[in-house]
Formats: sequence, structure tokens, C-alpha cells
Amino acid sequence: MAGLAADVLQDQAEGTRLENTSRFPRHGWMVPLDHKFPERRDQKIRPRLGQLPQLMPLFMRYLVWYVYTRARGRKPWIDCITMMHGKQMYGVPLGGIGSGTIGRGFRGEFCRYQMVPGIYEYQTVLANQFLVTIRDPKGNTLYQKVLSTQSKPKRCLGSWEWGFSGGDGLYCGLYPRSWTVYNIKEQSIRLICRQVSPVIPHNYKDSCLPVGVFVWTIENNNAEPRDVSITFTFKNGTGGSEDKDGECWSETFERVLEDTHVKGVVLHQTLRSLNLRYCLAIKQLPGVSVSTCPGFDPTGPGDTIWNDLKLDGELDPRDIPLTKTRKGEERAVAVCGKCSISACSSGLVEMVLVWDMPQIVFKSREVTHTRRYTRWFQEEQKAGQQLASYALHHYPSWEDQIDAWQNPVLHDETLPDWFKSALFNELYFISDGGSVWLELDEQVISSLPSYDARIEYGRFAYLESHEYRMYNTYDVHFYASWALILLWPELQKSLQYDMAQWTTSADLTPRTHLFRGNKGVRKLANSVPHDVGDPEDEPFVRVNAYQIHDISFWKDLNLKFVLQVYRDSRFFKDPDYLVHMWPVCRAVMDRSFTYDRDGDGLIENEGQADQTYDSWVMHGPSAYCTSLWVAALAVMVEMAAELNDAAEESKFTEALAKAKTALHEKLWNGKYYKFDTCNAEHSKSIMSDQLVGHWYLSLSNAGVEVFRRDCVKSVLEQLYEYNVLRFNNGEMGAVNGMNPDGSIDRYTMQSEEMWVGVSYALAATMIVEGMDEEGFKTAEGVYRTVYEKIGLGFETPEALYGEHKYRAIGYMRPLSIWSMYWAHRLLQERRQAAQTHSNRSSGSSQQASAPQEVSDSSSDVSH
Repeated sequence: MAGLAADVLQDQAEGTRLENTSRFPRHGWMVPLDHKFPERRDQKIRPRLGQLPQLMPLFMRYLVWYVYTRARGRKPWIDCITMMHGKQMYGVPLGGIGSGTIGRGFRGEFCRYQMVPGIYEYQTVLANQFLVTIRDPKGNTLYQKVLSTQSKPKRCLGSWEWGFSGGDGLYCGLYPRSWTVYNIKEQSIRLICRQVSPVIPHNYKDSCLPVGVFVWTIENNNAEPRDVSITFTFKNGTGGSEDKDGECWSETFERVLEDTHVKGVVLHQTLRSLNLRYCLAIKQLPGVSVSTCPGFDPTGPGDTIWNDLKLDGELDPRDIPLTKTRKGEERAVAVCGKCSISACSSGLVEMVLVWDMPQIVFKSREVTHTRRYTRWFQEEQKAGQQLASYALHHYPSWEDQIDAWQNPVLHDETLPDWFKSALFNELYFISDGGSVWLELDEQVISSLPSYDARIEYGRFAYLESHEYRMYNTYDVHFYASWALILLWPELQKSLQYDMAQWTTSADLTPRTHLFRGNKGVRKLANSVPHDVGDPEDEPFVRVNAYQIHDISFWKDLNLKFVLQVYRDSRFFKDPDYLVHMWPVCRAVMDRSFTYDRDGDGLIENEGQADQTYDSWVMHGPSAYCTSLWVAALAVMVEMAAELNDAAEESKFTEALAKAKTALHEKLWNGKYYKFDTCNAEHSKSIMSDQLVGHWYLSLSNAGVEVFRRDCVKSVLEQLYEYNVLRFNNGEMGAVNGMNPDGSIDRYTMQSEEMWVGVSYALAATMIVEGMDEEGFKTAEGVYRTVYEKIGLGFETPEALYGEHKYRAIGYMRPLSIWSMYWAHRLLQERRQAAQTHSNRSSGSSQQASAPQEVSDSSSDVSH
């Protein structure tokens, strides 16, 4: 691997052969195509004997509910019976934000389709491939092969030559792009395929497009010319049984956009009754001949198209019927770019894949939604063609924008290389997290105030997990939202307007909650929703799909809304936003005041898992919820002052003073904040997330000090020594709970887990407090484990156990890694300011006391 990567980078540095067209990166997740991961894990998690008593009633109620849900033809929003297991195969997925995605394996597979909104299909479709044909000047075909390490399949396409040597290939993923190198040594040909998706910060048009561009750099290192053809094949459907439903048809097309001329083929079909068009196209360039095939049988031997290419390196569309497929039939199409390359030179073939599904419905089919990209591409039957020409015309600009965004990070020598890979690659979840980006209909828009972000930017939602199928799970989004606020702030604003609207509403539909079996309702007014619905039901109409606990009484949701409103207002500088959110913040905080049962100034947990750790029971004031509570009180003071609401400012100032005193008296034990106050043995647990409120305040540059600095320093030192260094030799992040004797807290399943997103948040807190070495060390263990040891990159799980197990693949919370980057920026700015102050002080005074003055000032700036 190192040799091939070094060769590519050296050639690019010297400007030879590649002619700077491949943009091959020096950073990213890089593996050979025959890479094997050293460790394999699964989700076959079994509770420990001591954990069973509190979980058995839940399991029994869940089983009854599960059978009932399946009997109604619905998938459960969390399937604990048939959980997915990681395939150790994924690379950078294809597609923009909110319009469906197609997963790619690092060996070249097209896999993990998310065409139906919020639903994942994990088929690897063999007919979706790239083929290469190499011919000499005399017209002899010297080499033809499928660019896949897949061995010859038994059921279909047996006439194709499979089995590209994985040792001759290299993959590099740096989201939203990837690079695959195919070194065909025996032909002195090297291919570099660059995959580009238009995921671009602050770009709200191109980032929502359902497209992926493939740019092929072809290097001819022979002493004579070569004709090299790259053929792209793709079949209807997603690899499931519905692919044989019939009524699929195809057509060829040509289209010109300014100076961009493209030729391609469109595959028309329906998927779960939704109109879907796949479009493949190639840009016509000097020296590139483009040919198309509008139809072949992907279930047959594939000899017709294979022999056609072998004959002259081009596709022959003659005698191909364009009738619709019958039931039981499937159809594949192909495009081919043949490039004539002179000796010791290089050529270029530019391709695009489009999937156009403009309208969507969820399982209940009560509302038809329109995807955002249709605002610009809405011509019936022709949008796919428009998107293809648009993508091939504009992708160089997309890459310039991606470079302008990523290069400051990649060239920052104060950041470790592994972090540069982790930061961008974890962002895959923004598009591949089941996300939908929808236009609101005119009737809804007419009811909104003119400043509402949803009018201009639409509605955005993403799943909690590939497996935990709930949109905008808010207790988790609290962690992940740092990616949105830093990169697509208008989507964060739109999401918040949605949450504010649903917070004040109620849904009194009765239901039974599974954890305790208690009766309740779906949603109470002035309580922040847990989620905005399940794609197997009707999201945005029926919120709170989650049914394990009565989340109207969760202690963290209201506080997380308030903290996000404050954080966002610091970023937006939008007075309308704060004015709009202020009454909602007051309402949810007034509700939260009722959770202080004994009037001590702190809210109490009710002896149940009534927060994001939904199997970790808390009693009375807890470190986690109290941290959020005092932070929320502090930002209410700040917002009230900004809005000149004197009465509320006085009210929350008094409440904050009382809460800060009680926090120290009831939870501080001299080294860290106790897990809770029930005085049981497990209440002494050192919880990794106990500074969650301080994390938000410090990264929001709050103008008030809530947590004592000496306490914060002590907690972080304890967490690093115990939860990080004593958990798997300090090589797997921070375990959620650690006992004071250095043993893992196994009181509950979640206390013995390491949550990826929480470890990233803790690392960010360490960094912003000047413990950057410890912070990066904490997070590095997570990245090395997920991406390098267990092969779960691009489906990062929520939780890892010390060994053998993980839980919930493809999870939202790890997007909190972007808070680490923001913490790093704040720390660098404060250190630079301190250095500037130091230089000025040194220049103006030579007194012996000057260094101490600088140190004090530096401390003020850092905190």
C-alpha cells in the first residue's frame, strides 16, 4: 500500500503523468483493496446477570410490541431481534444531502442503498461495475477486466473477467471524495478514479443534489499509444426482489449545457411505487469517444456487452429493444468512454451517476413530499438529464469549493493526521444518515413568519441511526448539531424552527411505554419532542416514535433545546431567531422547574432512565442532568439580558445562584461530580459525560462562569486517568462509567459502553481547556478502533464495548467530532491572543512581575 500511494503522490508532486488532475490526497483513510481488518465484532450483546432484573420487564413488553408491529406489516423503529452486523467493507458513500444515497465499498462495490427515505437495503449489486478495456494502435485488445476484486459469480455475468488483484489497488477516502487506484502493471497502465459528491459547506443548492461524479485519470506509461475504454454499467432497482416487478424502460440522450456536451442513458422505473430514474452519462472531451447501451440482461452471462467491448472498445446500441420489461425481468444499461492516449501521457474520462426521485412518501402515505433539489430541476422525465449535464459542468467548481474548505484543516500542522481523516469522514452521516431535505408546501409557508428559515431552506431531518429509525432524535442531535452549525447553519436553524413548533404542540393519543408499562400520551405541550417520527409511519405528522419511556418527562430534552438556542444565537447574530425562540425557551424551562421536587435548586431524576442514557437509571440530582440544568439557567440569564427582559433575568439569576451552590454541596466529592445522589455504590461512578453543560458553555463562548475552574480541571484529570487510560489501555476513548477503584462500572449495559460521540465531546472539552494532548489522545483511540481495527468506518456505531461487541451501526452522535475542531480553533485563537498580549507586555515593561501578569491574563483568555 505504502509503495503505491507514494508513487501516486510523487508523480503528482512532480507534475508528471497525472498533470495535477487526480488531486490525490495526502490525508484520509487509506487501505489496499485486499485489506483485511485485524478484529471482527458483532452486536450479539447479552446483558450480564446483574443487569437482567431491571431489563427483563422491558424485554418482555418489547417482544409483545415487536410481534404486534410486525403483524401490522411495519418495521419496528428499533429492531433488537434482527440487528445488522457491520460488513467491514464500506467507503465514502455517493450523493448530496437529503436526496438518497448509494453506499460504496472500498473495493469498488455499489452497496447499501437508501433510495426509499430512511430505509436501508444492504445488497451488493454485481451488475453495477466499472470495466476497463485496453487496446493497442493495431486494434488488438490487450486487456479487459472488471475493476472489482469480486471473484467470478456463479449466477450471472459469468462471461466477464473478474478478480482484479486487490494488492494492485489502493483506496483513499476523504469525505465527500474518494480515490481508487488500479495499477495494471502488465500493461503499464494506471487508473485513478476520483469519486465526487457535492457536499459543500454553506452551499444550499448543490449540496442537495442526488449525484455522484467519477473522474478517471488514465496514465499510459507505454512507449506507444493506447486506447483505453472505461465502461460504467448499472441495473434497475437496489438489488431486492422488487427489481423484477417489470415496467422498467430506458432511453439514450444527449444534452448540452454551455460548453459541456454529455451523452448518456436513462433508466426509468418505480421503487416502492415511487418514480425513480437512474441516469448515467459521460462528458464528451477531445480524444474521448462516448457510446451507450440502453439495455442488457444483468441476470444473464453478459456475453453480448462483454464481447462488444472486446471487439472495438465501444458499445454498440443496435438491435437493443427499448420496450418495458415484463414481470420477472431486470434491465441494466451502460455508458463507455474510449480515450486515445499517446505514449507516456494521460487522459481523462468524466462520468456521472444520477438518481432522480423527486417526490417521496413515507410508509403511511398520508403526505406527498417534494425533495429540495426539484426547486431547480423539476422538468418531468428530464430532470435526470438536466442533473447529469449540470454535474459534469459544475463538478470542477465543487472541487474548488471542497479544497477551499478542507485545505486549511489538512495543512494545519497543529492537528494530527488521523484527526484530519476522522473529521471529514465522520461527516458521511450528514448525507448517508437517512437524511431528507424537503420543500414545504405553499399552504404551510403562508402560515410562517417571513424570517423563518424553512421558507428559504426547506425542512431537514436525519435518522438517529441506520438501525434506530427516528428522525431528528433531539437528545442525540444535541451532540451532532455542531456539524450543522459550523457547516450548514441554515439547516440547523430550520431544524430548530421545526422543533420549536412541535414543542408547543400536544398529541394526547394514549399509549403504553415499554420500560415500565406505564400509561401515557404521545406528546405533552411545552415538552421538546424526542424525535419527529418514523419513516415507517408518518414523520412530521406524528412525532415521538420512541416508546420505551414517557419522554414528555425526560429531564434533558428541554435543557438541550435551550442550550442550542443560545449557542445558535451566538453564531447566527439573528435577532429574529432569538425573539422567536424566547417564549419557547421560557415555557420549557418553566416546565423543567417542576422537576425540582424538593426546592433545593436542582432538578431531580425520578429513579428511571429519563434522559439520553435510556437504560442507565438516575436518582435525585445527577451529574449529567444537573450539568445541563445549571448551564441552561446560565444561558437563560444571558438571553434575558440580551432581550431586555428584566423580570426573567432576575428570576433566572436567582435560580442559577441557588443551583450552583446546591451542585457543589450535593454532587461534588472533592475530585469529580458523583453520578447521582442515591448513595448506592454505583452513585460514585465517574461518568465521562458529567461536564456536558460546561462543554456547551465553553464552546459557545458564554459570558458567565458556571462551573468552578478548579473543579473542571480536576474532573478532566480524573476522566483522563480513569475513564480513558484505564479503559483498554487508553486506546478506545472514554468508557461511560468507571468506578473509583479503577474497575469499569457494569451497573448497566450503557455504563460499561464507550459512546463514540460522547468521547469526542469530552475530547473537545479537554481541548478547549488547554488539555489538547489529552483530548486528541482520547479521540484517537476511537478513530483507530473504528476505522483501523474493527472496520466500521462510514457506519460508525454509537457504542463500543471493551472487546467483541458494538451497538447501533451508522449513528448520529459521532458528528460531535466537529466540536473538537471548534474547540481547537478557540484554543488556538486564545493562545495567539495571549502571545500577542505577552509580546506587548514584554515590549512595554521589563519588570520582574510581568510574566505573572501575562500568565493571569492568558488564563482569563483561555477560560
